[in-house]
Amino acid sequence: MPKHEFSVDMTCEGCSNAVTRVLNKLGGVQFDVDLPKKKVCIDSSEHSVDTLLETLKKTGKAVSYLGPK
Repeated sequence: MPKHEFSVDMTCEGCSNAVTRVLNKLGGVQFDVDLPKKKVCIDSSEHSVDTLLETLKKTGKAVSYLGPK
């Protein structure tokens, strides 16, 4: 499964919970949220990078794609 790494401007557990919520709602993904490093690593063969990026932006946080992991 391809892994993609994103930078998400998370400052607290509430922020990481928001990321978890939108990704669980999307479905078809496995992910790790690294709050101290402000990174989210997502495994997904079902969704494109653009879809994942748009989904993460629903949290209202600044998001950028760092590349494949």
